[in-house]
Amino acid sequence: MTARPLIGITAYVEQARWGVWDLPAVLVPESYVRMVTEAGGRAIVLPPDDAGAADLVSRLDGLVLAGGADIEPARYAAEPHELTVTRPDRDAGEFAVLDAALAADLPVLGVCRGMELLAVAYGGTLHQHLPDVLGGASKHAPAPGVYGSHLASFVPGSRAAEIFGERAEVNSYHHQATNDPGKLTITGRADDGVIEALEDPGRRFVFGVQWHPEMAGDVRPFRALVEAA
Repeated sequence: MTARPLIGITAYVEQARWGVWDLPAVLVPESYVRMVTEAGGRAIVLPPDDAGAADLVSRLDGLVLAGGADIEPARYAAEPHELTVTRPDRDAGEFAVLDAALAADLPVLGVCRGMELLAVAYGGTLHQHLPDVLGGASKHAPAPGVYGSHLASFVPGSRAAEIFGERAEVNSYHHQATNDPGKLTITGRADDGVIEALEDPGRRFVFGVQWHPEMAGDVRPFRALVEAA
């Protein structure tokens, strides 16, 4: 039997309640684990930890950078917006793991915050609050806890188009987005111009999406990651 590729999924520490307990917990939505499993991989949850990243990466076959809180603006030389909410411990752990993954040419999939993390790691910058850019309420996060739905178009011949086709309905929940992608290539946009997909065509698999395919049960990007792994 062929061993399933080991796919690390970055997680975060949040206060959580279950049973009689109300404690800090290491969390990642189960949908990420399910998508990796359905894609043929074995999911490994990675708590925030910036020590020994190269050793960790050497044990993995692929990496998923999961969604979550905003990235510290100082990492892309910006002052924080009043609505920017960061998790410095997660930034430290994820940038360390991502740097090690890129050095090892490990396949990487970034989801929402994960794509923004890729952009910053590649020298790019972020819009810290999309309503400021778009001039009002955003369909990318229409209400607290409510996913938006909109079309995205993908560059023909890109990995994004290979996975999703040239146009697809996507589900979004984010108030930030990529401004400058740095050295990454933009391969998808929403109709309002927001960047929806980024990739590094010079590597075997470094790919990011701004929306949440795991919440829609869309296994395709996770299958592409596992196949690359």
